[in-house]
Amino acid sequence: MLGGMITFLEGILVEAYPTHVVLNVHGVGYHVSIPLSSYDRLPAPGSKFHILTHLQIREDAHVLFGFATTPERDLFRLLIHHVSGIGPKTALDVLSGVSVMSFKAAVVAGDTKSLSQVKGIGKKTAERIIVELKDKVGVAAAWEAASATHAPAPREMEMNDAMLALIALGYKQVDAHKAIKAVTEGRPVEEIPSDELLREALKRLA
Repeated sequence: MLGGMITFLEGILVEAYPTHVVLNVHGVGYHVSIPLSSYDRLPAPGSKFHILTHLQIREDAHVLFGFATTPERDLFRLLIHHVSGIGPKTALDVLSGVSVMSFKAAVVAGDTKSLSQVKGIGKKTAERIIVELKDKVGVAAAWEAASATHAPAPREMEMNDAMLALIALGYKQVDAHKAIKAVTEGRPVEEIPSDELLREALKRLA
């Protein structure tokens, strides 16, 4: 299991972008690809930082993927190991486009519509994800219990819906994410009606 050889890195965050970070570990700069969900949790550059990693070894390169939380890395691995046709890049797109909780809820509910709106996932791939992940022994049951006890907060649902709507309109995931964050800065998102959230985000993108 080559992918498990580097399981985390700890060092100084040198550069932080929505798609990747550069981490200085004892004088060695590591380039680590990350999903948008992890970008939100990054400290300021110059800070000490611990990131969970997954190492992909290809013939032409060793590629590091990084995650701020264990559920993100677990979902990434589940996608690349158990869904045919999904590679690391698409798995990162999935994590960037939808929260782990909402993704699991969609799989359990068989909601292909929500999944197929995520960048890199069409209707066929969404159907394949549901078929291939739902039948994993014990996963569906555990997820159903988790979905019932930790239903995504209204805030998360509203932000996800707005983001998917903007992506469906043709905006880039990173831009949609930034616009929604700007609208919700300093305001509880549950107090912003979803149509207003979308309207304000569109104004910022215009």
